[in-house]
Amino acid sequence: MSQFSLLIVDDEPDNFDVIEILLSEQDYQLHYAASGQEAIASLDIFDPALILLDVMMPGIDGIEICRQIKAMSKWQAVPIIMVTALSSKSDLAYCLTAGADDFIGKPVNPIELRARVHSMLRIKQQYDNIQNLYHIQENTISVLESTLNELRGNLASTLSHELNTPLNGILGTIGWLKDELEDMDMTQIRELLGWAHEAARRLEKLTNKFLIYLGLELSASQQHKMESARTEFSASAIETELKYQAQKVDRSNDLLFSLEEAEIALSERSLSTILHELIDNALKFSSPETTIKVSSQVVGEMLHLSVHDSGHGLTEEQIAKIGAFMQFERKRYEQQGTGIGLKIVQKIVELAGGEFSMTSIYKKETTVHITLPIVRN
Repeated sequence: MSQFSLLIVDDEPDNFDVIEILLSEQDYQLHYAASGQEAIASLDIFDPALILLDVMMPGIDGIEICRQIKAMSKWQAVPIIMVTALSSKSDLAYCLTAGADDFIGKPVNPIELRARVHSMLRIKQQYDNIQNLYHIQENTISVLESTLNELRGNLASTLSHELNTPLNGILGTIGWLKDELEDMDMTQIRELLGWAHEAARRLEKLTNKFLIYLGLELSASQQHKMESARTEFSASAIETELKYQAQKVDRSNDLLFSLEEAEIALSERSLSTILHELIDNALKFSSPETTIKVSSQVVGEMLHLSVHDSGHGLTEEQIAKIGAFMQFERKRYEQQGTGIGLKIVQKIVELAGGEFSMTSIYKKETTVHITLPIVRN
């Protein structure tokens, strides 16, 4: 990762020297501007990932400079930390109203400075990742056009719900903490933070799945094959990993294994993704205390892997429509997810030179079958 560029705006050069010393152990590239006008003029030159802006400066103060920078579309996403000796709530409110993302008091505390800079840079990096995702999406529009009509309805009904639910949980928790923090004890605060953390992890999981799916779609559209890789299909390792996954929903005893080992032409990460998604689906769509059987067998030059569950089952018509953001009978069977997992599995298998198929008896059972090339020593 390249160095983060930080712009420090302060009319006192000695203050820049102090901040430079406090951040000397971090891998940041620091730049200095002695006034707000100089800072604005240097934005294109320094391309800062974060701005530390002094509030009290002669001429145009930091609050006005913050407002001007945030009015520029190119720099709206760059976090601004106001460095201020002001302490009243109204003064700090002016900073936030002007568009500041955070503030730190004078004299600057080294630990607090490093923590706030790190936090803001992490948020900026997440924003940049989302922007990169947007550009990837733009480049793959042609890939999605063939299924646009189907995707439109599914995105509206499924993806928006999956995004908004954890996002509302995070915002609601933060709002609650903001309004009631002074009246809460530490136990209540920890509980609320736990809710927010769980919602954030759910949102992170969805984002990662979406990125994986788009990357696979792009590789498929450009007729890329998986890079050559070798992974041991180890019975003990797979049983341990999948039982740990099932244990999170108290169903580790529901898993039954019959595995033949082999070395397969697939990366360890891709194999883990396949297994995780298949078991995740089987756990979501079958009842506790019903068996989920994971089987593998070497036939010729291929490893045949299957996951069977005695769950809701699908009709032949539903199997034919399996795709990204497609879920069936969601109102009847409430569950988290976007229906993207099986599509990810299908894409990985096909790019690896294998085959993916499903058989099912409606309201009774489902089996996912995949084949993967093996590597002979």
